[in-house]
Amino acid sequence: MQRCYMPDMSTHPFELIRNFAIIAHIDHGKSTLADRLIQTTGGLSSREMVDQVLDNMEIERERGITIKAQTVRLTYPAKDGKTYVLNLMDTPGHVDFAYEVSRSLAACEGSLLVVDASQGVEAQTLANVYHALDANHEIVPVLNKIDLPAAEPQRIKEQIEEVIGLDAHDAVEISAKTGINIEGVLEAIVTRLPAPKGDEGAPLKALLVDSWYDAYLGVVVLVRVVDGEMRKGQRIKMMGTNAVYETERIGVFTPKMTDAQRLGPGEIGFITAQIKQVADTRVGDTITDDRRPCMEPLPGFKPVQPVVFCGLFPVDAAEFETLRASLGKLRLNDASFTYEMETSAALGFGFRCGFLGLLHLEIIQERLEREFNLDLIATAPSVVYRLVMQDGSERELHNPADMPDVMKIATIAEPWIKATILTPDEYLGSILKLCQDRRGVQIDLSYVGKRAMVVYDLPLNEVVFDFYDRLKSISKGYASFDYQLTDYREGDLVKMQVLVNGEPVDALSMLVHKTRAEMRGRAMCEKLKDLIPPHLFQIPVQAAIGGKIIARETIRALRKDVTAKCYGGDATRKRKLLDKQREGKKRMRQFGKVDIPQEAFIAALKMDG
Repeated sequence: MQRCYMPDMSTHPFELIRNFAIIAHIDHGKSTLADRLIQTTGGLSSREMVDQVLDNMEIERERGITIKAQTVRLTYPAKDGKTYVLNLMDTPGHVDFAYEVSRSLAACEGSLLVVDASQGVEAQTLANVYHALDANHEIVPVLNKIDLPAAEPQRIKEQIEEVIGLDAHDAVEISAKTGINIEGVLEAIVTRLPAPKGDEGAPLKALLVDSWYDAYLGVVVLVRVVDGEMRKGQRIKMMGTNAVYETERIGVFTPKMTDAQRLGPGEIGFITAQIKQVADTRVGDTITDDRRPCMEPLPGFKPVQPVVFCGLFPVDAAEFETLRASLGKLRLNDASFTYEMETSAALGFGFRCGFLGLLHLEIIQERLEREFNLDLIATAPSVVYRLVMQDGSERELHNPADMPDVMKIATIAEPWIKATILTPDEYLGSILKLCQDRRGVQIDLSYVGKRAMVVYDLPLNEVVFDFYDRLKSISKGYASFDYQLTDYREGDLVKMQVLVNGEPVDALSMLVHKTRAEMRGRAMCEKLKDLIPPHLFQIPVQAAIGGKIIARETIRALRKDVTAKCYGGDATRKRKLLDKQREGKKRMRQFGKVDIPQEAFIAALKMDG
């Protein structure tokens, strides 16, 4: 069995440490490269190696995406005869998990920028490079998948220089899948990336990079030591929350948890200290020695701002307490989503949850259903609106059902985003039309080789529904999309309600732009007409703005043949039975309850076919 050599860091100067992150667009090979680096340096034996070794969630492996950034410490005997310690961070590529990327970058000095040698620079490649430049990183370009027949390394190098402005003539050409030139990447890491700086004699100053809950160890905290040293049994203080703990266990991931006696400047590792609540360990906080604290805390990170909200309700009302407990446990491992209790006339008790985007919403919902065996209904996703009332006060609106009386509102502002779309030329016309239909304002259009780069200002409200799905279907999957929140702008927005049998269904109410209200209302009514099963009475399905009905469909009644038992006889007998049925249906329409199945809610919310 191949042994992993763990050097004694007390004898290692800073010059022999390299902290780096792997950044790239989705599917360009970050996790595969991380696998090869672990395998080449002997972090795991060939028997222990699996694909996507750092993606330890079942959902990550199934979807083939990274959701949580992971860290691992490797040792590499370089060609110059020295043994280096490499702290690798594998980051997610999807726009919804950009906060994970920025957190990882703050703990490193350099980045490997992985670019697919056949696909080239994509929207998320650009976004992640800008994150790395903001963190003052040294960037080494790596061209992956050079073994593919469609690979064009020379053209992609020119594209990197042209689009990103990064010198790519000495980019490392590799195939992470087959292991071609992995040694070249390791040599580039030790020769081209800077070593960390720090003062071992100064008071302890460490950055809290991440924290998660472990059933056996309590809260596990991932730290990057900047100054001083962290030892076992040391009393530490979180500067943001003023919580004081005594460290119990200190170690590093190799990628297995391996104990260590201390962590010095420039090192990344984990600590446990019998911490019961993740709330005490805020990501971005500064950890210092309780008896000898440092003067200034580290700048930390911007707090995570949820941009998409939706209601989660259990299908079975008896599962409400299980849902509450499950959300609490999940929040321990993912501090980026928020939740608070809410009630709905149609769906009963549930929670209003805030997410970083639609994929994040989908992942959380899927984790709740899988890990906690819950059946859930999710309401229409909505964004956060800012209302200015007539009396001058301001308030935020997370749920369209809670919108106050229109007469009391002076203005409604909605969030806008700056979207960057990279697409092959032949799909450009359709994509421009899609952006125009969604009230987009074109900012820029330029060409990167044969591909067009379009920059648009778009209202987030129009993007959260199905913009990404429509973009992928229009471009046959070739377009890539990235966005960032810019500002709030006033809009002519109205609250549209859906009435079923004259009763408003609060789970389907939404804020829409006045110009799109009728179209959205008509589409919703047509969809519900097909989704709600017929009852014994006629059901009107209406879309309304205030007291004005803007669209209507009617679900016909199921007709029971009440005259089936009449064999011949007087015609008045049949007439009497039909009149009795008509009276019953009339009374039913007044007092009857319409059952809307769960599938109807879910399908109705996947609007805009």
